[in-house]
Amino acid sequence: MKHSWFNSVFPIAAIFSFRMLGLFMLIPVFTVLAAQLEGATPALIGFALGIYGLSQGVLQIPFGMLSDRFGRKPILTLGLLLFACGSLLGIFSHSIYTMIIARTLQGAGAIGSVLIALLADLTPDQQRTKAMAVIGMTIGLSFGLAMVLSPAITNYYGLAGIFFLTTFLALSGLFLLHFVIPTPKQERFHIDSEANPSLFKTVIKNKHLQRLNTGIFFQHLILTATFYAVPILLQEQIRQGQLTEQWLFYLPLMFFSFVFMVPFILLAEKKQQMKTIFLLSVLVIGLAQLLLAFFHQQWFSLCALMFFYFLAFNVLEAALPSLVSKQAGATSKGTAMGIYSSSQFLGIFVGGFTAGLLYQYFGSIGIFIINAFLGLIWLLIAFFMKPNVYLSTLILNYPEIPFDKKSLVSNLKLLKGIKDVLIAQDEKVIYLRIDREKYVEGSADKILQQLP
Repeated sequence: MKHSWFNSVFPIAAIFSFRMLGLFMLIPVFTVLAAQLEGATPALIGFALGIYGLSQGVLQIPFGMLSDRFGRKPILTLGLLLFACGSLLGIFSHSIYTMIIARTLQGAGAIGSVLIALLADLTPDQQRTKAMAVIGMTIGLSFGLAMVLSPAITNYYGLAGIFFLTTFLALSGLFLLHFVIPTPKQERFHIDSEANPSLFKTVIKNKHLQRLNTGIFFQHLILTATFYAVPILLQEQIRQGQLTEQWLFYLPLMFFSFVFMVPFILLAEKKQQMKTIFLLSVLVIGLAQLLLAFFHQQWFSLCALMFFYFLAFNVLEAALPSLVSKQAGATSKGTAMGIYSSSQFLGIFVGGFTAGLLYQYFGSIGIFIINAFLGLIWLLIAFFMKPNVYLSTLILNYPEIPFDKKSLVSNLKLLKGIKDVLIAQDEKVIYLRIDREKYVEGSADKILQQLP
């Protein structure tokens, strides 16, 4: 592995992890501990739980655009400082209203798209896909780690303990940014990893992408709403003597749901059964939520249903970004992923806000029933997904010698497995959309080598 990965990919992934860990750690404990804040009501607790998703969803794409104009590191510094300020305010928050402001500030550090752009600036074109995969793994690991760490931390230090840790993580991110990660020699726009406003209309009109955006919106709406209720249910189980600490519930749940998820993903990819596995996963989420509405008070039922819920959640969390990448064309992949990410965070906001209202008037049963209903709507939408599109992006170096672009495009499109060709002269790369099953490895490189 090249040394550049140790001063670019890994520290950037670490900053990603610090932010996501800081945001995720409140999910499994917030509703119980926030009830102790002055002025707290179920509705306001739900609003505070989800508000960071609103600031994240609204600001993520604009932050990416600002980084193209003012540079990656200045915008990343601003975002990490906002995250740190929100965390500091959270330490000293004693009312639900200051907690809402703290969570809003945390979410305002919406630097995910900027980190991706910095990664693209520092990573060789041929290594970019692998680097992005590292980021994806980092997010998944952060979520699992947060589920286990936060109950253990709050058991001893309360909510302030989490905010102390997130402040430290934000400052650690600033250290990595300015003392480990190099400043790119050239910061340029990357169509495969950044959002282009001129393509918003095209991407939004794509029905297949919108089905996936709706899917990630529902996925995180249901997740946030579920974790409004689950911490409260676990407190009741602790009082009944079924559980001593919440992390003892989350640790085996996260581990086994992840392990059992892997065969389903392999089946979906290897046997090209993605749509079938996807629909089954959505169905499991809907059924798990429906059954939780009636059996959440029984310890065994709660454990079993949450296991199946997380198994399906993990499958979908791995499948959705992959499907967006495959559905989007070479010119619109970055834009499609930007809108997808914003949809995810807006789902978090709506999930927290609606769960608070539902719990205030209908309790946990109301949350689970509405989640089940949304799962049914999602299943109907997903049923019309474009079936089994298995295209991926291959990036080639731009030829250093003069060449006929039209002729090169025509010759490349004649190769088996190549579906689309885009010559990005400004980026000095060529993007190919290929069917991996049919594409002959190295065939496009031979065409470039034969240029006069």
